[in-house]
Amino acid sequence: MAPQRFVVTKQHRRFVEFADAVRRQRTIGICYGQAGTGKTLSARRYANWHKAEALLQEWGPRDDSDYKVYAALAQKRTVFFTPEVLSTPRQFKDDLAHITARVSICIDQHLETLGKLTGPPKMRTKNIDLIIIDESERLRPSAIEYLRDRYDRTNTGLILIGMPGIEKQFSRYPQLYSRVGFAHEYRPLAEEELRFVLERRWRKLGQTLDPEDYTDAQAIAAIARITRGNFRLVDRLFTQMERIMKINELHTITDDVVEAARSTLVVGLT
Repeated sequence: MAPQRFVVTKQHRRFVEFADAVRRQRTIGICYGQAGTGKTLSARRYANWHKAEALLQEWGPRDDSDYKVYAALAQKRTVFFTPEVLSTPRQFKDDLAHITARVSICIDQHLETLGKLTGPPKMRTKNIDLIIIDESERLRPSAIEYLRDRYDRTNTGLILIGMPGIEKQFSRYPQLYSRVGFAHEYRPLAEEELRFVLERRWRKLGQTLDPEDYTDAQAIAAIARITRGNFRLVDRLFTQMERIMKINELHTITDDVVEAARSTLVVGLT
């Protein structure tokens, strides 16, 4: 199945404003929210990681098409990084430095293409304005201290993403916490946002959503009750709905289809 098209919601726009502020002011920001609300998707989209990840991971021979990736990375000058669950502070430091250097090299390539690169860079981090660390709960105290020290030395903006309560967790590290300039809560989809997303999901299934139609209104209410605006759960629910409709040769989204899809999922929101 083809990946879902990214939907620009109000929550995503609020994240972009938050990330721009952190990057512009070279400060530290904390982003927290329930699992599945879209924090990671927004962060990856902001850093253009959806365009660059394959190139950064494979790091093979260059191709002309790679210049589009260089330009995308140069647009935000941002590194998106997720630490491994059991990584040591040394591994965390090395992995972050590794991916940061690759992003900076790509930005150098873009600047060279534009004729704006003057001489070899003294530091491969000089092209980076912002580092986003996802799943920040995984960080050990020594890794947190490394990030604080790195921030002081490079003056590179830093965003730490995690679950609710992470802002309290980092308050136990006063040297880091005193440098936090912004805290942003990533919330579930509000009613209007959810309807905006559902209109596009209906369209993907070849349907037209009409809130004034009783059948559509029932389906919307069922989806809202089941997902409570959780973006990831909406995606999982529609995957099952599409499967059920195809198997049963159905052409209308009803609350029965929604409930049938719900019965195939393990729904565990808190």
